[in-house]
Amino acid sequence: MSLIPAFEIGVWNAWIFMLYLILSFPFFIRIAIKRGAPSTEESELSMAGKIVAYSSKLLLVPALVYSIFLPLRLGTMWFYIGLPITLIGLITYTVVLVNWATTPLNGPVSRGLYRYSRHPMYVTIFVFLLGLGIATASWIFLLFFIVFVVGCVAFANVEEQGCLQKYGDAYHEYMNRTPRWIGMPKSGKSD
Repeated sequence: MSLIPAFEIGVWNAWIFMLYLILSFPFFIRIAIKRGAPSTEESELSMAGKIVAYSSKLLLVPALVYSIFLPLRLGTMWFYIGLPITLIGLITYTVVLVNWATTPLNGPVSRGLYRYSRHPMYVTIFVFLLGLGIATASWIFLLFFIVFVVGCVAFANVEEQGCLQKYGDAYHEYMNRTPRWIGMPKSGKSD
């Protein structure tokens, strides 16, 4: 990683991967509206928390613009380490979208990768952004990743409060058996 990142428009830049994430966003929004996903307006999150939560998501826009000028470090150790991590993130993100889209609307999403994490969409985007930051050897892109992670951690609380209000005991049982971020499924017993 260099202190001053390269800015070059090219075909083999980070935008190739970011484009997939951005193009999947309308699909995600359509599903969220259909499912009646909770909003921050209904939550008890402070104004500062709401700003962090929203701005971390909006950070994907400058990250996309930056990715247009950010070359992948083809043929370097950075690229060979970052590419598999990026691809794992993209593939698992797609699986999460399918899990979300195929779950009945009257209950919480709790199958597929949602068995291992209550927020696998965030986890898979974390993996994706981390891998892309490594593949480009860009400390600026890794900063985008860190801010996004902080915002998602704050936003996860908002989502869980909304899901508890919407799904009640079903979501509470799901919370008791499934870790927030990642891990093996908990037992069916209450903690």
